Amino acid sequence: MKVGVLQFFGWANRNIDLNSVYARAIERFDIMDREGYDAVWLAEHHFSSFSVCPSVHMMGTLAAARTKRLRIGTAVSLAPFYHPLRLAEEVALLDVLSGGRVNWGAGRGFSRGEFTAFGVPAEESTARFRENVEIVLKAWTDERLSYQGPHYQFDGVEVLPKPMQRPHPPVWMAATSESAIDWAASRGFSILMDPHCTHVELAQKRRHYGERMAAAGFSADGRDIPMARLIAIADTAERAAEIAARGAGWMLGSYVGPQHRGVRNQERDLGPDPVARYVNDVMIHGTWQSVVEKIQSLRESAQLNYLLCAPLSQDTFTQLTDKVVPRLS
Repeated sequence: MKVGVLQFFGWANRNIDLNSVYARAIERFDIMDREGYDAVWLAEHHFSSFSVCPSVHMMGTLAAARTKRLRIGTAVSLAPFYHPLRLAEEVALLDVLSGGRVNWGAGRGFSRGEFTAFGVPAEESTARFRENVEIVLKAWTDERLSYQGPHYQFDGVEVLPKPMQRPHPPVWMAATSESAIDWAASRGFSILMDPHCTHVELAQKRRHYGERMAAAGFSADGRDIPMARLIAIADTAERAAEIAARGAGWMLGSYVGPQHRGVRNQERDLGPDPVARYVNDVMIHGTWQSVVEKIQSLRESAQLNYLLCAPLSQDTFTQLTDKVVPRLS
């Protein structure tokens, strides 16, 4: 099983220096590079202290400069907010500067506040996302790009640099809803699976993806399908549950709760007690031994072959590194 880290840049306590948030992440890059992690996947968010990393490509350049073997993932490049040629250039440049270590994850985004601030009509989010992905891939593979679409038209544009990885870096689409999974599977894309669905939903979506891939004439066998899980580890189960509940409360309050109107066609049902839902059905928490057991269970129920960890505390990251990752890889 491959193991990566979904690196958020949360600034929960604004009394601390923001630079300490970045310093902690940089320290983790060094550790991950040494200790057997496959990749760091950088989370892009805007206008929220939930995660103060508005440019995963700029942060990825820093991560690449500090590491030698660690792959650099975007989780995700929020494609609708970019001009597609600029996006193609930035990711390609990151691939060149990192020596061909980019994993490109692209997503549509879901925060209405982000769409409003960037002046992108929410009702166009899906169409713009899909068009921009198509343009990026053509920009990487065509010597000169010619394209006619509903939002962009290009005639013989030479997009440089080209990525070091040929024909392009490995690509994943963030897919949460059934319609997003269906579209990704219809195009033969690998998918990134989100940290907010329950373990049961994760298994259901993974099965659905495999079925839709087969129906479209593709195979999901042998693909890395990163599944993001929020993780809390402590010396006791009770302490780990406290960390998980605190993390769930912060996340719901700052970004994904019902008070934050999204742009997706179907809003996520968080139930009458959203914190309890996250702690009981979404997060993985406990002692390191029980966390390993829960991950192994997901290996069977959800065909987990790439665990994308979102550590909810520094102690969790330490125990992941020292005790969990060596037993999974």
